[in-house]
Amino acid sequence: MTQSLAPAARPIVGPGRTRRVLRAVAVVSCVPYLALKTAWIAGSHIGIPDGSSLLDDRLTMAVINGLSILLDSAVIVLALVLTRPWGLRVPAWLLAFPVWVATGLLAPIMAGFPAQLVVRAFGGGGASSAGREAFLDEWVFAVVYTGFIAQGLALGGLFVLYARGRWGHVWRGRVWDLPVGAVGPAHRALAVGAAVLALLPLTLHALWACGGSAGLSEGRAADRGGEFYVLEALYVVFLLAAVTGAVLLAFRRGRALPVSVPLSLVWVGSGAVACWGGWLSLASLGGPADLSDRATPLMNLAYAGQMLVGLLVAAIGVHHFAERSAAAARRAA
Repeated sequence: MTQSLAPAARPIVGPGRTRRVLRAVAVVSCVPYLALKTAWIAGSHIGIPDGSSLLDDRLTMAVINGLSILLDSAVIVLALVLTRPWGLRVPAWLLAFPVWVATGLLAPIMAGFPAQLVVRAFGGGGASSAGREAFLDEWVFAVVYTGFIAQGLALGGLFVLYARGRWGHVWRGRVWDLPVGAVGPAHRALAVGAAVLALLPLTLHALWACGGSAGLSEGRAADRGGEFYVLEALYVVFLLAAVTGAVLLAFRRGRALPVSVPLSLVWVGSGAVACWGGWLSLASLGGPADLSDRATPLMNLAYAGQMLVGLLVAAIGVHHFAERSAAAARRAA
């Protein structure tokens, strides 16, 4: 059973109503975050209570805030690329990489923030909520995370509409339609390597999600609450999603599944663990002034490990896209 892999006709990306609305939502939802970050770099303390650890190292926080402004500004650029005719001329890798990063950074927030609100509604915020009041005012989290969720939904919708027309052929059919011979030992080795490397961060995040404190800094262990456990459980979910998608693609398992299932697991899972592992590793470099709040070696190992897992799984996904695109080109020739 083989489906044609010939690429579909390219879509006319233009002023359709749906795209216009999604683009407007994506752009507007960036404004609160960009305004806050710009104000903090300029020296404002809006939303930052006295005694917050954010005030300990102004230079480091200015650098991190500047980087986060660049990342969130990229959402506006992507919204334009995905809705303008010239966006079809952007090289695939130049578009896919920032969208993958955006997916990775936004997916845990989109899943985690509503879950945290539910936990808090049932009185499960615990120490984490109390500790967070000295970090940022509560309204900041509500405004920023609501904006992130809107960005994720809008940008995700735009990318699906764009990708369905430009690259829809790469996720057609079922796993049994994929050419087995094109998957060499190197790609299986990548999947096995990702699974092995995932064991340490997976074990640590599962331990912390279940209430264990081994490897946590004293400050982090003291501030734990329901919201902390939600995040740790999500890291476990995204690690499992990334590894599962990699194994399904590399070993052609779950042959009756639509190809979109393992590809979605690879895309979202690898992006979430790689980008958040990298971001947490970067954030731990400066570190707060209080030694009890600094990341421990095991925490840094967990962050670095999940980042490597995400990159290995992403490599498998890149190979799949390249393989199927090449096959489509051969058929069209």
